[in-house]
Amino acid sequence: MGFSKWIGATIGWSFGGPIGAIIGMAVGSLLDSSSKERTVYTQTQQATRSGDFEVSLLILASIVIKADGKQDHRELNFVRAQFVQMYGKERANKAFNLFKEISKQTNISTRQVCLQIRQMMDHASRLQLIHFLFGIAKADNHVADSEVEAIALIASYLGVSPRDFESIKAMFYKSSDNAYKILELDSNATMSEIKAAYRKMAKKYHPDKVLHLGKEHQKGAEEKFRKVQEAYEQLQKEKQI
Repeated sequence: MGFSKWIGATIGWSFGGPIGAIIGMAVGSLLDSSSKERTVYTQTQQATRSGDFEVSLLILASIVIKADGKQDHRELNFVRAQFVQMYGKERANKAFNLFKEISKQTNISTRQVCLQIRQMMDHASRLQLIHFLFGIAKADNHVADSEVEAIALIASYLGVSPRDFESIKAMFYKSSDNAYKILELDSNATMSEIKAAYRKMAKKYHPDKVLHLGKEHQKGAEEKFRKVQEAYEQLQKEKQI
C-alpha cells in the first residue's frame, strides 16, 4: 500500500484542521514529485480511530523531543521501538518516516493542535497520549524540566486535570509519596480512602477504555493500570505496618 493510501485509510477527523495541515506538509515531502499517488481526504469520520491517535502522538512527540533543545538518539530509538511494538515493522517504518518529517516543521502551534485533539478525542485516549509522552521524555534516563513543562502545557490544552497529570507523571519517578500521587491522594489518606481511590483510578485507567484505538495501543494502557495496582499494593503494606 502506498504511503498516502496507508495514512488515508487509518485517519478520520485528524485530516482536517491544524493537524491535517501538518500531516499534509509531511506527507507531501515524503512523496516523490513524480508519484502518481493521488488520495482525496474528507473529514467525515468523527470517532477517534487508531490513525487519529497515531498522528496526534507523532506531532506531540515531536514537540516534547525538541523541548530541551536537542534530539537525543535514545528518545528517537524509544519512539521507533514503541512504533514497532504497536504497529509492526512495516507500519512503524512509515510512522517513523512521517515523524521525522513532522519534526522538521518549525511553526507547529501546540495550542491549536491540542485544542483539535481535545475537541475530537475522548478523555481516556488523551490520558494515554500523556503517558506515552512521559515515556519518550524518560527514554534518555533524564526528564529535563523543559520536557516536563512541555508535557504540562500539552496536558492543560488537552483538558487533562493537574491531578491526572501528576498521577501519570508519578508513574515515571521514584519517591516516597509516588503511590499516593498515582492514586491522586494526600499522604495522610486513610485505608478506606485508599481503597476508594484505587477503585476510581482502576476504572479510569482500565485498558478497556481505549479498546476503540485497537490492540496496538493496549500495552500502554495496561502499563498505567499495572502502576495503579502496584501503588495500591504498596500502600496496603505500608498501612499494615
